[in-house]
Amino acid sequence: MALTQINFDFDDSEKESESRKSVKQQIKPKSTRGRKSLKQSAAEAVNINIPEDEILFQKQYYAIGDVAQMFNENTSLIRYWENEFSILKPKKNKKGDRFFRPEDIKNLKMIYHLLRERKYTIEGAKEFIKNNRTAGEKHEMIESLEKVKSFLIELKTNL
Repeated sequence: MALTQINFDFDDSEKESESRKSVKQQIKPKSTRGRKSLKQSAAEAVNINIPEDEILFQKQYYAIGDVAQMFNENTSLIRYWENEFSILKPKKNKKGDRFFRPEDIKNLKMIYHLLRERKYTIEGAKEFIKNNRTAGEKHEMIESLEKVKSFLIELKTNL
């Protein structure tokens, strides 16, 4: 009994599998839902767009959507922080829309700093705010020092 070798041509099937992979890659973009990575949240923590005090205090009230855009966060997170932290007291109209005063935005900035930049838990941030009545003053001092630092770094690079 003589054995014969059988040859199969797999070139067509490899091309089909490659085309299937490319179709899957085209169809399935990476989801943006879910929790952000620590690197991504740390990078976004630097990119908050809160105006200077002179500009901030020109308006009496800011809508929750505007506030959420300033912090690059969802409105649901701002509402959650409102429920968790007693220092946030936005005004509500008859319809139930929330309007934040500039003082509320400053408090939100401190909360954002504690939670996102210093990585406090919500309970830890509540305790920090409760124990340190002058936490707002400390936060303002830190902000001013960071501005001076960035100015000096910019000055150094220009030399």
